[in-house]
Amino acid sequence: MSLPHALLTALIERPGSGLELAERFDRSLGHFWHATHQQIYRELARLEDAGWVASEPVPCGRGRKRSYAICDLGRTELLRWLAEPTQPAPLRDELMVRLRAAAAVGPSDLAAAIAQRVAMHEAKLALYRSFEHKDFASCTDTSREHRLKHLVLQAGIRQEQLWIELANEALAILQTPDVRAD
Repeated sequence: MSLPHALLTALIERPGSGLELAERFDRSLGHFWHATHQQIYRELARLEDAGWVASEPVPCGRGRKRSYAICDLGRTELLRWLAEPTQPAPLRDELMVRLRAAAAVGPSDLAAAIAQRVAMHEAKLALYRSFEHKDFASCTDTSREHRLKHLVLQAGIRQEQLWIELANEALAILQTPDVRAD
């Protein structure tokens, strides 16, 4: 995926200023695709140059505040991108390399770092569950849009649950005395 398509997705859901878009991005898509506010502003300028978005000054805004909206060319690009085949991203996680290193070098202080990681994943899981409770628990909306948004959130929940399970399993292995087969 690319940042332009993530921004087009956010803008097709609702137009807004660069700051509003960056804040919305942090609260939703940013959990699945990280981008700094500077990257978002730079990419908005590129999208506008390509004719995929248009901006106009915000009437009561201070400075150079602009509001962005997706254009027909941007919608066409988003539809083209949606139809494009995709490959799953390879797992690239430092923890996996650290576990392999721990297997090779023997006892280490890796357990403390993994315990911290469990806490971070538990916090993210709690955040995702709070989003789910707030946005989906008592909602009767069965629209395709609502169900797809819920599915994205469920993917985040399941991913955090998986990382917690794997990290706890790694902790259990690391805390067990090594018994080597001779």
